[in-house]
Amino acid sequence: MKAPRFWWSENLSGAAIVLWPVAWLYGWFAARRLHRRPRGGSNLPVICIGNYVAGGTGKTPFALMLAALLAKDGIRPGFLLRGYGGRAKGPVVVDPAAHMATDVGDEALLLAREAPTVVAADRVAGAGLAQTLDIDVLLMDDGFQNPSLKKDLAFALVDAATGVGNGLCLPAGPLRAPLADQIVKTDVLVIVGTGGQADEVVHLAARKGLPILHAELVPGLHEDLKDTPLHAFAGIGRPEKFFRMLEDLGLNVARTSSFPDHHAFTEEDAKRLLQQSETDGHVLVTTEKDMARIASAPEEVFRWLENRSATLLVAMNVSETGRLLSLVHGTVRNRAFRVGRGA
Repeated sequence: MKAPRFWWSENLSGAAIVLWPVAWLYGWFAARRLHRRPRGGSNLPVICIGNYVAGGTGKTPFALMLAALLAKDGIRPGFLLRGYGGRAKGPVVVDPAAHMATDVGDEALLLAREAPTVVAADRVAGAGLAQTLDIDVLLMDDGFQNPSLKKDLAFALVDAATGVGNGLCLPAGPLRAPLADQIVKTDVLVIVGTGGQADEVVHLAARKGLPILHAELVPGLHEDLKDTPLHAFAGIGRPEKFFRMLEDLGLNVARTSSFPDHHAFTEEDAKRLLQQSETDGHVLVTTEKDMARIASAPEEVFRWLENRSATLLVAMNVSETGRLLSLVHGTVRNRAFRVGRGA
């Protein structure tokens, strides 16, 4: 789905007010689920990287960044995720050479390039499979609201520019569960980017005494795209964020095309994008997740779209890297101590 604009409005819209009773009921059930006892655990330390709202806040770039930092320190990371957008229920080890985005989802393909990756609808079963792999720590990309697998450390990412929107739960707002209930399940808050919309979340986290880290998404520079009219297209939670990022780089975004999150591009989509760019004389540009879906599609038209489209690579930077690693290493040491004592 595409995130409705009224989700991010500070003032409650008519649509939000009409949907409020449904949102209250959704939030009540979501909160009850969030506080359930875990159904199982893992022999590996489990570190969850999630967010409070529907839509992207940079979880996958954060997971990739953290995996790279751990690998540099001699700790072998692995990934576990649901594989949203893919049909595989798992548990299955992702093979980027054999699997398509329609099998395991776009995020799984990106993660599997860097470290062993397991996709599983059942997180406990997925963690069981991950234990058989050559890894030391299990990073969960999302799964924050899923209580089934016991987590040793939970990061929650919040976009400073949008915060938690209007503060309501789905479908009246973007929250996946009431904010107060999600804060309770958070170990570390990560504020991504700049802006004042996350102030309420920061205040609640500070009252709970949570560590608060600051991060930013850093796009790669594309010198070859400067002074060139672009047709930007994206099927992510908030496509406009991607379009704005291109404009902030000083690029000429002449046309945009938005698709639902994790959109499975059809041959008609590909043909239309190619024809529009040819007619307008625009260069196509998209996100890394969208390109993962395009590149794994088998039809020939997607080879044309892949070759004709530039990809904006984005990396996550955390200013307090030492503090981040200290938190993670502390979790790994504590888990090893508990396992050693048979806890």
